Formats: sequence, structure tokens, C-alpha cells
Amino acid sequence: MVALGLANGRIAWSKQVLAADAYNSSCGTDGVSCPEEKGPDYDFGSSALMVKLSNGRDLLVAGQKSGVVYALDPDRKGEIVWQARVGKGGVNGGVQWGMASDGQNVYAAVSDVVRRRRTPTPSDPIAVDLDPQQGGGLTALHLDDGKQVWHASPVSCGSRARCSPAQSAAVTALPGIVFSGSWDGHLRAFSAEDGKVVWDFDSVREYQTVNGVKANGGSMDGPGVVVVNGMLFVNSGYARNGGMPGNVLLVFGLEN
Repeated sequence: MVALGLANGRIAWSKQVLAADAYNSSCGTDGVSCPEEKGPDYDFGSSALMVKLSNGRDLLVAGQKSGVVYALDPDRKGEIVWQARVGKGGVNGGVQWGMASDGQNVYAAVSDVVRRRRTPTPSDPIAVDLDPQQGGGLTALHLDDGKQVWHASPVSCGSRARCSPAQSAAVTALPGIVFSGSWDGHLRAFSAEDGKVVWDFDSVREYQTVNGVKANGGSMDGPGVVVVNGMLFVNSGYARNGGMPGNVLLVFGLEN
């Protein structure tokens, strides 16, 4: 994590929690350009959150692909205030695309996707398969001390092909509600109070689109939902790394 001065762009401070983590995609394939000191791919893959505690103190909260959430003090050169484990971590594991906060808690979904090599066929050229039982989970941590408020366990994929319960997508929080998309194609709304699922939409289906293009839903990964003017926007379909392909943008109306 690096803090830059807005006036001059100079580095005010930097904080590194793991040295020699120089992993790149080649490390998991041909190894041609993989660094000699190959790291475990535990980088901070998403933006940090600047939050203000009830006592007025600022806190910088960052989720790492190691499966650990860190709270740093921006006024003390990134000094670690607390840290909490929310997942196992690994290549494309832990917290990937981003957390959310409502000022009291921080909500961290984890990927922890497990891939298995398979022999491609002409009808199915994908060289990896996904474990339908491992990955996922959503945890609420109290901002003041990092203690767990609740944890929502992932849902198994069952017999759905190319499915993982991993929750890589960025999380979106509204007052009382936390949205988290999954590689299984579901978008779920969790109660911010206790983590119970209050709404669940399975996006893996065919759609009649407004522009007439044939569309299907698939895995949810990358960006989270966008909420504006009483509408919820989310894309479905993410084939990278073995997920379910798709090509649809969905819009929902939010009711009181």
C-alpha cells in the first residue's frame, strides 16, 4: 500500500505486508517469465476503503488475496491496527475484486476457487474444471477491532457444470443489505445484521433482450452491482479461468 501526497505526488509512506510476492500468470502455466522468487500470489488485488470510525479516527481497510483483511492507520504511516482472516487464499483466492463498508462493518467476500486440470475435447476445449464444493463465503468484520460479526457460508453448486461457489466479485453494500455475486451465477442479497440471504436470483438462463441480441447468464466475477435511482445493474457471464460464459446486462427495480 502506497500513500501519495495530492499536492506533489511524492510518496508519503508505504506499507508492505509480504515480501517477494512476484507472481504472474506465467507461474501457473509455462513458467517462461515467472520470477525466480515466485510468490504465492497474495497481492492486494482491489482498492482499499477509507472509513471513519465512531471516534472520528480514519482507517484504511484492504482485502488481500491471502484471505486476510488488514486495517491500517493512514496517519501513522500504514501501521497495522488489526488483521483478520476471512479465507484460505491462494492463486485467485482470498479477497479479489473489492469489499464494502457501511461505516460500522466491512464486508469481505472470498474467492478461494479450486481448479482441476482436465483433458480438453473438441466439444469442450476448456483445460480446467472447477471444484463445485470449495470456495466462497461472505464475512462481516467490525471496523473498530476486526472481530467477526457474522459469516455466511457458500452454497454448493450441485450438478451444475463449470460451477464454483467462489465469490470473487466486488461487494456492494446498501443500508441493511449486502450484495454478493458468485461463480455459480447467483446474485444474493444478505442481511447486514446477521448474514441471512433475503433475496437470491439465479442468472444462468436465456434472456429476451431489449436490443434483440441472444443472451445467456453465467458466472459473476469482477465488478459488483451498481445501484442508482432505485435501480440495480449487474452483468452476468465471466468465462475467464474456467467460469461459465455469458453476455448479459441485467437491471432490477428496487422495492422499499
